[in-house]
Amino acid sequence: MRVLLLGANGYLGRFVADRLLADPAVQLTALGRGDDADVRFDLANGSPGALTRFLDAVHPGVVINCAGATRGGARDLVRHNTIAVATVCEALRRSGCGARLVQLGCGAEYGPSQPGSSTSEDAVPRPGGPYGVSKLAATELVLGSGLDAVVLRVFSPAGPGTPAGSPLGRLAEAMRRAMQAGDGELKLGGLGVQRDFVDVRDVARAVHAASLSAAQGVVNIGSGRAVKLRDAAAVLARVAGYGGALHELDGGGRPSIGHPRTESDAAPAAYPYPDGCGSWQQADVRTARDRLGWRPRINLEESLADIWMEAACRI
Repeated sequence: MRVLLLGANGYLGRFVADRLLADPAVQLTALGRGDDADVRFDLANGSPGALTRFLDAVHPGVVINCAGATRGGARDLVRHNTIAVATVCEALRRSGCGARLVQLGCGAEYGPSQPGSSTSEDAVPRPGGPYGVSKLAATELVLGSGLDAVVLRVFSPAGPGTPAGSPLGRLAEAMRRAMQAGDGELKLGGLGVQRDFVDVRDVARAVHAASLSAAQGVVNIGSGRAVKLRDAAAVLARVAGYGGALHELDGGGRPSIGHPRTESDAAPAAYPYPDGCGSWQQADVRTARDRLGWRPRINLEESLADIWMEAACRI
């Protein structure tokens, strides 16, 4: 099976590439903006015609799109998350390759949900920020394209390679600084938020399964369990061997993950949680089980241990 992977150098894309390369039946071609891509192409600025010509030359059976942006202004998010997907869909429609499309969406497309509830694929999306809006627009483009396509709505990915600017990445960095400085207490904010964390390697397994399946429409990818960031912090402290006290800041003022000693060290605000999904999000993952034969395997403690291992290397 010939697979074209878009965004192979991103956080999720790197693990998807590793998973695909481990399958001897897969012939992988990586397309991206970096020099280490097999083919250099900028989805946000390239034309559908140019991409069509490449698709006709390579003739993949599956196209996996892990490309996109998680940060930036609304214009950049739309360009990288929506216009880029429009280019992919149009190129696939024009091409004679007939490839299946696996698009990576996100849980932020749903927006806030009722505490205690599990969000299923038939929930009405109400994204609470520009990132979720740009990803939802991409999903709608894929679903309306007429292509053989599936959108995997990934909730909160965690594990090795977690970006330093993410809430879990900032949490690990704050703990690293505290241990390096010998601080006996760590002040943290925004810890009451609950999210469905899923290991990035489990996400890669889901993408692989989706590429081999006939599933179409939207499929949630998560652990199926919401976890308080406060509890994640406690687990991280345990795996890191941090014996200091964890003190939670309240929601007033300008709380952050970590308590910087100087203004220049200030971390980005962790309250409210930056995905626009309010205080609670938990995925209903029964569709992934039934249609992809997929279940999460890696627990949060293992994901956090890997995040800490990378942070500890900077001590």
